[in-house]
Amino acid sequence: MECIPQSQQDRKKEMMAVHDAMDVLNGKWKINIISSICYYNKRRFSDILNDVTGISNKMLSKELKELEVNKLVARTVLNTHPVTIQYELTEHGKTLKTIINNLTDWGIQHRKEVTGRN
Repeated sequence: MECIPQSQQDRKKEMMAVHDAMDVLNGKWKINIISSICYYNKRRFSDILNDVTGISNKMLSKELKELEVNKLVARTVLNTHPVTIQYELTEHGKTLKTIINNLTDWGIQHRKEVTGRN
């Protein structure tokens, strides 16, 4: 998206859209959780917990519930012993894949820029 001059009304709509997106994806963990699920399609709770360094069980559970409420993640309870719970991106959640890939690419380039190392 190019940053070009727009009408005040169009700019307000765009700013509201950014606000809405950031409201859903806010916090320290959500992007990392989505990224974990995105790269593997289906992930167990414990797999996500291992991927997202530093998150607690309680916080992961809370964040996954919020992602479910926002229709980005679907939760499936498998009839296994012990019970296994899997998470996957919904169709709506899959629309974030491009953003996750772009953030990954940007993060790699940013680290190189800041550290001066490849």
